[in-house]
This record gives sequence, structure tokens and C-alpha cells, in this order.
Amino acid sequence: MGEVSKKVELRSRLAELLLQHSGPQQTQGIVGKEEDKMKRQVEKVTEQHVARPPALKIAREERRENERSDGSQTDGRGETHLPVSPSVEEQEDAEFRSRKQTWEKAKFRLRTLEGHSDIITCAVAVDNLVISGSRDTTVKVWHVPTATEQRNLGGHSGGVTCLSAPPPEYCRRLARAFDLSDRERFVLSGSTDCCVRIWALSLGLCVKSIYTFNAVSSLCFIPEGEGFIVTGSDAGKLQVWSWSSRENCQSVNAHLDAVTTLQSQGPLLFSGSAEGCVCVWEVSDEGPEPLHRLHIWGPEVTRCSGDDGRLILSPRGDRVFLSCRKASIRILNWRTGVMTRLTNHSSTAGVTDCVNQIPGLLIGSCFDITNGESTINLFSLPQCKYLVSLTSSDLPRILCFAAWLTASGDHRWVTGGRDLIVWEQLPGSFKKRGDVTVRRDSRLEDCLLESDRDSDDEQSEVDDDEDSIPQDASETEEPASSSWLRCVLQ
Repeated sequence: MGEVSKKVELRSRLAELLLQHSGPQQTQGIVGKEEDKMKRQVEKVTEQHVARPPALKIAREERRENERSDGSQTDGRGETHLPVSPSVEEQEDAEFRSRKQTWEKAKFRLRTLEGHSDIITCAVAVDNLVISGSRDTTVKVWHVPTATEQRNLGGHSGGVTCLSAPPPEYCRRLARAFDLSDRERFVLSGSTDCCVRIWALSLGLCVKSIYTFNAVSSLCFIPEGEGFIVTGSDAGKLQVWSWSSRENCQSVNAHLDAVTTLQSQGPLLFSGSAEGCVCVWEVSDEGPEPLHRLHIWGPEVTRCSGDDGRLILSPRGDRVFLSCRKASIRILNWRTGVMTRLTNHSSTAGVTDCVNQIPGLLIGSCFDITNGESTINLFSLPQCKYLVSLTSSDLPRILCFAAWLTASGDHRWVTGGRDLIVWEQLPGSFKKRGDVTVRRDSRLEDCLLESDRDSDDEQSEVDDDEDSIPQDASETEEPASSSWLRCVLQ
């Protein structure tokens, strides 16, 4: 009886403790059947809890779902983070690698256009036509797809030094003035006979001849306002002519030596001369004088002075790329005067004759005076990083260059010098080997250098290299480095 009474007392005490712990909502009767019922409920809840996926797995699935829906990420605290986009440098590096791989696989077919009897000094492209000017006094029009001569434009009495092709909208304006078809295209030619001639290509006729009183060494059309023709003379003078009236509206003694290059960029005109000077002009059709000089940078800045006397430039934004018959391409910031140089040849025996641009590419020609090898070097823009070099057996020295894209996006180029050659890029599916060798010169990589500090070193290297050339080699190459270098102005 004592043990029974003790058990009853313990049950009573346990009931009181449970009542105090669970609060006023609970009842006292949680013993016997009620206790069993409570155990079953606890077991059921436990089984349901175990059957659920782990919390970490749920969080991962929710995060993946969020990423699939909007590209964003959600952390464990519910905060949303947008995906990290690649930096500008990473994008440019990826674009460069893709471009390099494309050009390493490039194939070209070369075709020589025969007809000129002397050195080709200039060339431009208009639609499927190539127009070339030569020291033989003629301008020729070539149909590129068939590689045939379409027109022979004779009329100059001196060597043709420069060509320019006005945009189609300005051609339409001039065509109306001469009662010609709106589809007529025109080309301008300048010569040592002191004349600028305007040619209608489809007719093969000279519709206007402008006498400048000076041998024309360079020429440029400026598509601003009504349009302007700018000529540079062998005495350093710039002259501006109205496109609508063909009358002279300004003459400026801009340089001390022959103006060897004229290029426009929007409302800006860039002129370069044989003494190594570069001028930047603003063009405006308001007022009597269209040209207003903004900057002038002399040879002490450009480091392009020399006896060979031909500077070629190609502007891009704040930078102007210069070729001046040295082993490197000079890069001038025309606003600040800061100079850098881009190595265009693996030794100082190479000379850069011309520089040009096409979308995404900087192109520099290079000629090795010791072995006579001619190459075209390609650099990626805007980084100026070396891509590849293109060459072919017996490729002559390149003195002028023009480029355009076909409707399919393939490249077509024309180079002039001793020969006029069309470069036609072949499609990637083309099985046969092309006419051009594509190679990479590791010595041209990472070659963008400060010019102010290195120019003196480069000049001393050039002097040392000239001293090291054997006498017979120097005499052998003298015609190539003398008459060729001055062909444009003689």
C-alpha cells in the first residue's frame, strides 16, 4: 500500500509540474491515454520535419531560380546582387584575341593591274572601282572584280601626285550643277602641272580644271557645309576652293616645305610637311576664310625631320599616326603634343612608307632596305597591339594604300608603288592556299614606347646600322632609297 500511495503522489506531482510549464491553455489530464496521444502527435510532426528537404538545399534551388529568371543573385539574407560584368580591359582583350585568331587564318589573292608606265603614287577606291594616279601623268580607272582597265583619264601634263573621292551626297550636288545623273561619281586629281582636275567617272571626262599656280603635292576633300577642296603645294602653301563655285576662298603659307599629306576628320583638317611639321586646322563655312589653325607641332616634337622628305598621316580622335620613313610609326596626341612610337620593323633597317586605317585596324607598310622585303603590319585599334604581318614573294615596296569592305564583309585593298596590286580576302571556306604569307613577329609585340626619351637612342641606332651596311649593299640599294623616296614630288 505504501508503494501505491508513493506512485500516486509522484503522478500528482508530475501533473502539477507539467501544468506550470505549459501555461494556462493546457489541461491537467495528460496522463494515460492523453499521454499516448501526445506522443503520437510528436512522432508525426518529427516524421514530417525529416521528410522535408534540408534548408541549404532549398536556398540553393531558390537562388538558381532567381538567376534563371533575371540574371541576378540572391544571398542567404535575401539581398539581391546583379551579376558582375567584365571590365573594359577584359572586353578589349577578348576582342583582341578573337581578332588575332581571325587574321592568323586570313588568306588573300593578289592580282596585278597592269597599265601604268611609271611609279603609282596614289590610289582611292569608289564602289567596285579603283582609281590610280601615276608619275606617267595619267589617272586610270579599274574594275576590280574583273581586274580590267575601264578608263584612261589623260589630261595632266605632269606627274599625278594625289587623288581624293568626295562622298556621294556631294557628288550629287555637283552632278546637278553639270546636268549629270545623280548616280555620277567624281574623283579629284592633283599634279605637278599646278592643276586640280575633277573627273566624272562614268563618262571619263574632266568636268572642271582648277589652276593653282603651284605644283600640287597633296589634296583633300572636306565634307563640311557646302564642301571644300584643299590643296597643298610643294612650297608649303594651303589653298581652299569652294566645292559649289570651284572658286578660291583662302590661301595660307602653312609650312616651310612641301605639304606631303592632307587628311580630314569631321570639321578638322590635318596637314603634314616634308620638314616634319604637323598642323591642325578647324574648318568652318561661316566667314570668308574656312581654315583656322588650332595647333602646330614642329619636327622637334614629331621627330619626323629627315632628308627623305615625305610625311604621311592618318588621324583618329586625339591621335595622329605618322609615317616618316623610319622603323616606327609615330603617334602624336595633337591636343597635348605628347609623342609615342609604335615599332613597325624588327630592326632599324626598315622604313615605314605609309600608314592607314580601316575599322578596328591600323595598317603600316614596311620595307627592309637591306634585303628588299616588303610587308604589311596590322595592329589592333584602339590598343595599337600587334596582330600579324602579311607578305608575299617579290612584293614591291608599298608607297600608297587604299582599303574597303565588300558586301560580305571581306577586305579588299589596293597597294601602289612599282606595281598596282589588288588584295582580295578569300572566304574562310576556301581550301587552296592564298598568295600571301601570314606570320607573327614576336619582336613587334609590346612595342608602344615613349618617343621623347627613346628617339635619340633610335637615331643613334639608325646611324650605327647605316655604318654597318656594306658598301656594295649601300650602292645596290641607292636607287630604292633615293629615287623611290622622292617619287611623289619629282
